Amino acid sequence: MNKAPTLWWDATTESLHYIDQTVLPGRYTVTECHTIGHLAAAIRRLEIRGAPALGVAGAYGIALATRVSWKNELNEFFSEVWKDAEILRTTRPTAVNLGWGIDRVLAKIAPLKDIPSVRRVALEEADAIFREDTANCHAIGNHGAELLPDTCTVLTHCNAGALACSSWGTALGVIRSAVSGGKRVKVMACETRPLLQGARLTAWELARDGIEVTVITDSTAAHLMRTGTIDAVIVGADRITHDAVFNKIGTYMHAVCARYHNIPFYVAAPLSTFDTSHEGKEVIIEERGREEVTTMGNRVFVPDAAHVKNYAFDATPMDLVTAIITERGVILPPVSTGSILSLKNTQ
Repeated sequence: MNKAPTLWWDATTESLHYIDQTVLPGRYTVTECHTIGHLAAAIRRLEIRGAPALGVAGAYGIALATRVSWKNELNEFFSEVWKDAEILRTTRPTAVNLGWGIDRVLAKIAPLKDIPSVRRVALEEADAIFREDTANCHAIGNHGAELLPDTCTVLTHCNAGALACSSWGTALGVIRSAVSGGKRVKVMACETRPLLQGARLTAWELARDGIEVTVITDSTAAHLMRTGTIDAVIVGADRITHDAVFNKIGTYMHAVCARYHNIPFYVAAPLSTFDTSHEGKEVIIEERGREEVTTMGNRVFVPDAAHVKNYAFDATPMDLVTAIITERGVILPPVSTGSILSLKNTQ
């Protein structure tokens, strides 16, 4: 099983290294990031993507911000770091992990009284978040693997694998753990229009691991459910409120079809993805540029006069979710803010 990290801190160059996900599967490229502007652009362009990975990137982004500032006076230094934090925070408004990773490091460094200590502690906290994310993904995988039959075909949407985390994955972590435990799991990966994260990334990950994967068009999923091909649906999440799961656009459609066909619909996500401060209706759904839909390579597929709506995410009501798989165990809806806070506070 592939355990290579998706992004990591390089102590020699004092920079963040990451796998550029926009060029996969044709090319495997590791990029060095030395500035906040570069990191913000990489997140916007989806070179770095996936909720847990964004949490790690946000944490390392603050560590990077403490290193690129040349301010010698502490208040000016902090002001610059906080400004860089806001630049990073606004790059992806729907994914809650990004702000979570940023805020966790900021809270750790805020009481400190000298710049060398700030730089040291920021990196230590970011490293801790990186390690915890990997451990959480393995725990999610172990809890989720118990839910799968010994022989099954699983549908997944977008990419919630190692590339969306520091390693191992959430939804794909469940599949990896099940396979590691001896279960025979086949995967149907929705291509995930318009940027094909399922076709490009999920299929690439699973094929490298020797797990049988078949890529389907997004609109094929309902047909396979009706014909009895799909035994379970497992997806990741970019934000979970008490009443809805926010994930890649198209997830809601799969949840509705799964409910109609009595197929379990599982969400795999760490507790850092839970938002206890908002209801679903308050969450901003990110809209991306029309060019992602209208063009592919040098070809244009939509006339200039036609309007385009390109939502990055949708909201799946909690009553369509069979269970949420976290690092602390499996949560059965309905989900309350109190139950999430209780799990988060459990040591």
